[in-house]
Amino acid sequence: MSKHRSIFAAIVAAAGLVLATGLLAPPAGAAATAGCGKAPTLRSGTHTITSGGKSRQFILRVPDGYDSNRQYRLIFAFHWRGGTMNDVASGGTSGTAWSYYGQQEQSNNSAILVAPQGLGNGWANSGGEDVRFVDDMITRIEGDLCVDTTQRFATGFSYGGGMSYALACTRATVFRAVAVFAGAQLSGCEGGTQPIAYMGLHGITDNVLNISQGRSLRDRFVRNNGCTAQNPPEPASGSRTHTLTSYSGCRAGYPVVWAAFDNGHMPGPVDGTYAESGITTWTKGEVWKFFSQFGSGPNPSPSPTPTPTTSPGTTAPLRGVGSGRCLDVSGASQANGATIQLWDCNGQANQQWTATAAGELRVYGGKCLDVNGAGTADGTAVIIWDCNGQNNQKWRLNSDGSITALGANKCLDVSNYGTANGSRVHIWACHGGTNQRWTRA
Repeated sequence: MSKHRSIFAAIVAAAGLVLATGLLAPPAGAAATAGCGKAPTLRSGTHTITSGGKSRQFILRVPDGYDSNRQYRLIFAFHWRGGTMNDVASGGTSGTAWSYYGQQEQSNNSAILVAPQGLGNGWANSGGEDVRFVDDMITRIEGDLCVDTTQRFATGFSYGGGMSYALACTRATVFRAVAVFAGAQLSGCEGGTQPIAYMGLHGITDNVLNISQGRSLRDRFVRNNGCTAQNPPEPASGSRTHTLTSYSGCRAGYPVVWAAFDNGHMPGPVDGTYAESGITTWTKGEVWKFFSQFGSGPNPSPSPTPTPTTSPGTTAPLRGVGSGRCLDVSGASQANGATIQLWDCNGQANQQWTATAAGELRVYGGKCLDVNGAGTADGTAVIIWDCNGQNNQKWRLNSDGSITALGANKCLDVSNYGTANGSRVHIWACHGGTNQRWTRA
């Protein structure tokens, strides 16, 4: 669980203090994934990975004519309670026209599509395990395929809508937008304070998850996105129509759209009837319109270089956003190999980090934050060592609050989202979680 590189430092002026508040500007450009420019091993079909110690599965659809030098959108589509990844990927009785809630048809081979399988055919997200599953799928997919990291999207119906909402809450800096069909807060909402482009779709006569629950989800992001609050119009009962409202006043790049329709608990309503059809529904086109409005980034670059947030020279603690605790040399040791942990911020020398012009994070003057053994694997420990100028001591502090280990191209990460004193710090594939974001204390 880890992300980018290093020259952290000063107090970030107004625009920069963004990383402490989480009020981030829309992604400005694409960052190439490790899969760009190489022959892929992943193919369309069912794949199995281990996440949180459990065997998990997802169905992947790679675009026809896949080009490893082109960055693709990445769209996750979550099934409903009792549904399966096969239901989503196949499109059910509507077939390909409704595969991935119609996004296979609508994207026309411009997106990589993922249908994950929930535990027990649901998305309880106990202890955040389903969000972690998404993190692990992203790591697996982007390590092999070429993805535009500013173009990740999530959608789902009912329980799958709740899962998409959970990602909007806790992975707002990872996903560009979500579209929630007939959702409710079913999979939790860790965080939930950052803006993300949000679309909600809900039937006015939904007797499974009342439309009031969908409005509540929507209104969180109306607030987060700075939109002007309103009670948007909804169609009258018996009209068999839908009403689409785009909120005004939203921060640039963070729209909110509400689609209410005269029907029940379903993702594929059709105007003029109370029937449902993935072939003729208007929802798939509106969701695609919402997702595709966000422009693709520049051509792939094998070595993306996000703008550092600070200039070198400042000495200060680094506080974990998720824990509120500081990056700390265990036991205040000055020995080579001393491990790094979280600890209550106390202002002592073992918590004072200096970002240098060489890309180092120094402590005690002559010791550097170091990736043990120049390792590159997820979970490689972070230690201190005599500063030697090698790449495993080079770091970049990014505008989103992440810190990249340049030698490994992975993020400084708190193991298992730990928040307690003594929680272990290592490197992990970058995913934007709160355990990978840091501020100057």
